[in-house]
Amino acid sequence: MSTLGLLVLLIAFGAAAGVLAGLLGVGGGILLVPFLVLVVGMTQHEAEATSLLVILPTAIAASVALRRRNVGDLPTALAVGLVGAVGAVAGVLLALALDADVLRLVFAVLLAFVGVRLIGDARAVR
Repeated sequence: MSTLGLLVLLIAFGAAAGVLAGLLGVGGGILLVPFLVLVVGMTQHEAEATSLLVILPTAIAASVALRRRNVGDLPTALAVGLVGAVGAVAGVLLALALDADVLRLVFAVLLAFVGVRLIGDARAVR
């Protein structure tokens, strides 16, 4: 794929991921990591690092839009975010210690588990 083609693809995917992040509260890890690994050809480590860098501006933009409408619990978000930041450092160190194929498998298992749980919970509500 040409550099221009890749750039157009990344911009289109970034826009779609941004819409989904705002709509569903997800985007970075769930959408971007598989895209970067399977379509762009990054390693699992590169994709996860890139995803973490992408999360910052998208999370800020979505958070500002929601706060303007008085949606969300800022004290809870800050407390969870602070603890999450410490956990993220530990997670990054663990990820770097794992082989890329093992890390990809762990990521896939997590996505499958979450998907199965969400489907099960949605069916139970009906």
